[in-house]
Amino acid sequence: MPKLVISLAQMNIALGDVKKNTAQMEKWAVEAARRGSHLVLFPELFSTGCAWDQAKELASTLNSGIFNEMSAAAAQNKISVVGSVLEKRGLEVSNSAAFFAPNGRMLGIYRKIHLFGLMDEDKWLQPGSSRLALDLPWGNTALAICYDIRFPELFRKYAVDGAKVIVVPAEWPIARVEHWRALVVARAIENQCYMITCNAAGLIGDTVFGGHSMIVDPWGKIVVEAGETPQLVTAEIELDLVDEVRSKMSVLADRRTEFYT
Repeated sequence: MPKLVISLAQMNIALGDVKKNTAQMEKWAVEAARRGSHLVLFPELFSTGCAWDQAKELASTLNSGIFNEMSAAAAQNKISVVGSVLEKRGLEVSNSAAFFAPNGRMLGIYRKIHLFGLMDEDKWLQPGSSRLALDLPWGNTALAICYDIRFPELFRKYAVDGAKVIVVPAEWPIARVEHWRALVVARAIENQCYMITCNAAGLIGDTVFGGHSMIVDPWGKIVVEAGETPQLVTAEIELDLVDEVRSKMSVLADRRTEFYT
């Protein structure tokens, strides 16, 4: 499958309101499928927002709650569904991005490695301890979440291991939206891969989130970019471009790793 149609569901998340956010997720999954999308991406913590004081109460265990709703949305619309949610694991809660196939099966789950202290995430959640890359029909696809994007080492590791696409749900404040835009493009250029990103938008709690969900190609060209309001944007990408760019400019092969440690 050299071509891939992707929708970015740039939500204004209702803080702590799982029912309302789930209904929005279901609505946009239907619309993404109607547009012929193979994949729909939702923001970070799209079902709750950063409702830290309710995190344990709102979190779902695997095979329950929001995970079941995402699975159903994928299966009913025959579309891959990705987004991050609060996952309950014993006494701990993680910020976890699940990848559901069009048949509703969860292919993998990535738990956010770098927790964002500036918004107290590290005080409430447990960090993840492993990367996640999936071999999908369109190519190797890796996952990261929001603050992870400030750590280029993670993305380089994904690229070296063969990732052609890196999917990033986010809740990135508008106060630092220029960092977001620059970092998404930089990660695409330096790793010669597609960056598929979806941010939240508008006022959530007491923070305004910046939107500008983007798909960026391996040359660093912005394929599509949303504005700063809630919206569903859709674009088609050409996966063969990754191999073309990497063969023209052998950045990954030219690394001198002996000088990097």
